[in-house]
Amino acid sequence: MLPWKRALRPLAALLLAAAATAAPAATAQADTASGRGWNDYSCKPSAAHPRPVVLVHGTFGNSVDNWLTLAPYLVNRGYCVYSLDYGQLPGVPLFHGLGPIDKSAGQLRVFVDKVLAATGAAETDLVGHSQGGMMPRYYLKFLGGAAKVNALVGIAPDNHGTTLNGLAKLLPYFPGAEALLSASTPGLADQVAGSAFLTKLNAGGDTVTGVHYTVIATKYDEVVTPYASQFLSGSGVRNVLVQNLCAADFSEHVAIGLLDRVAYHEVANALDPAHATATTCASVLD
Repeated sequence: MLPWKRALRPLAALLLAAAATAAPAATAQADTASGRGWNDYSCKPSAAHPRPVVLVHGTFGNSVDNWLTLAPYLVNRGYCVYSLDYGQLPGVPLFHGLGPIDKSAGQLRVFVDKVLAATGAAETDLVGHSQGGMMPRYYLKFLGGAAKVNALVGIAPDNHGTTLNGLAKLLPYFPGAEALLSASTPGLADQVAGSAFLTKLNAGGDTVTGVHYTVIATKYDEVVTPYASQFLSGSGVRNVLVQNLCAADFSEHVAIGLLDRVAYHEVANALDPAHATATTCASVLD
């Protein structure tokens, strides 16, 4: 048995206990998204923001909980914003991003096509947190996504993998997740540094032609370590360390995606570089 599989065995009881109690929350979550102005399929992109934004959640996340702050932030700035669920395991609601990542990328492809059809846009921009900042690269590289995506913004993405211990450190942030994890979570195995999935993803270079890449990282990341492993190499890449913009920013892996308005200002800059403004500690007031 492979070492990572042995390491997952002690956590094997984790993926079923909370499933029965979590289901009623799914409907409430969908209502939350529509009530806050995103996942509105009647939205038409403006001349100022002609591309819809698709938000891609991280491991153990979902289309609502990951975006309760960033989605309204972008909606309030005039963007049509959408978010999807991907990487679902049978019988496990709410905690997603656990299925095989190549299959998750296929789900993203279907969702992007749906958004483009609804909005009439030719391209979209993708913003993802953690696995959600890395997984779209498979879509771009192997599933034709480069023709439909202008920019990929990754917030704390595990572009070159992490350790199983790093992934396990996510568990305390998601109540009930420790009761939901099992050994049959290929989405975790795919993210372990050196996995066959990551070897294929990064072979021949990190980027594809025609897509603009931004990586936003924090030096206090305790999940994807070392934090510099998140950065990409290649043309059309901007790598950002938030502490170089605001030394007082102490966000770690989860907070940078869920709460960090310094990081969000950099997201806005990446989505509209022609009107970018300097990101500082004062950006939390934007």
